Amino acid sequence: MVAASQFEVNFPTLGDLLDEWYAAHCSIPDVLGIRRPFSQSDWQFWCTANHYRVREGVKWNPDSPLLASAFHYRRSLIVAPQKTGKGPWSAAITAGEAAGPTMFCGWAAEGDKYLCSNNGCSCGFEFEYEPGEPMGRRRPGPLIQLLASSEAQVGNVYGPLSTMLMEGPLTELMAIREGFIRVLDGDGGPKSNRIDIVSSSAQSRLGQPITFAIQDETGTYTVQNKLLGVAQTMRRGLAGMGGRSIETTNAWDPAINSLAQRTFESQAKDIFKFFRQPPADWSYGNKRERRRIHQFVYEGSPWVNLDDIEGEAAELIETDRPQAERFFGNKLVSGSGAWLRDGLWDAAYATPLASQS
Repeated sequence: MVAASQFEVNFPTLGDLLDEWYAAHCSIPDVLGIRRPFSQSDWQFWCTANHYRVREGVKWNPDSPLLASAFHYRRSLIVAPQKTGKGPWSAAITAGEAAGPTMFCGWAAEGDKYLCSNNGCSCGFEFEYEPGEPMGRRRPGPLIQLLASSEAQVGNVYGPLSTMLMEGPLTELMAIREGFIRVLDGDGGPKSNRIDIVSSSAQSRLGQPITFAIQDETGTYTVQNKLLGVAQTMRRGLAGMGGRSIETTNAWDPAINSLAQRTFESQAKDIFKFFRQPPADWSYGNKRERRRIHQFVYEGSPWVNLDDIEGEAAELIETDRPQAERFFGNKLVSGSGAWLRDGLWDAAYATPLASQS
């Protein structure tokens, strides 16, 4: 299992502020349909804390504030199996980017607080900073894009986000419109203050100067389906606005050279990567070891019933074992007919990666 020490946050971050902001503003229904405050699990908080890790010693200038360059990481890659909670987590992150304190605005002194009342929200939420802790504020004029291979796939994030907007404080901050979400009472021009869906069939918004992006299931983005180019165009739009992005995906097929694989293999130091790979010598074909693999990769997602996962995985193994290993085992396995011999990738990249500093 991943040691608890791997999730120790010992660096400056907006993560603590955002963790409490999410719980106060975002709610999702549980399995019985009862709405609960969105509470991050350990692995979700770890990813939030790292994505919003602030560079030590960075200076705050209210007349020329730093945006992306205030943070340690320019973008993040989150790899996890199905049903671990990537969608609701991405939705909360998106809500924060639209109307929450995601912009660095200096270092706290004794008694400093974040007040929602100073940031366009009347919910009464307050957060008292520790002295020396980085402070956050709402970013003016957010223009956010959610990218996936199809509009149905975008639902992984858009669905939970829409649910969060149905009641609670977010109802006065954002509103669902026809084909997009309007950010209310935000500063900026008429083309900003919105969250747009972008898919392979709806690329007319590409090239815009955007402030944040979620790129979902990047393990399927390739040159052949043109989504690799779409994602790269989106990142250029982010660069022009000091924006940042997050990729989320299941484990990818190493034979197709996807965006997720390229990001994971990148030597760039400003990409945060979260990918808990089970030990290579645990066999997915063995039921007992498969259970160990599921326990390993689903740790920190208590809403997942491992018996249900086992049932789905066992059935899928009968017809497509590589897909079962990728979707539920978080393993990098090539698909049937691929040129890459099974086991070759694991032999080269056998070290589980759950953090990067």
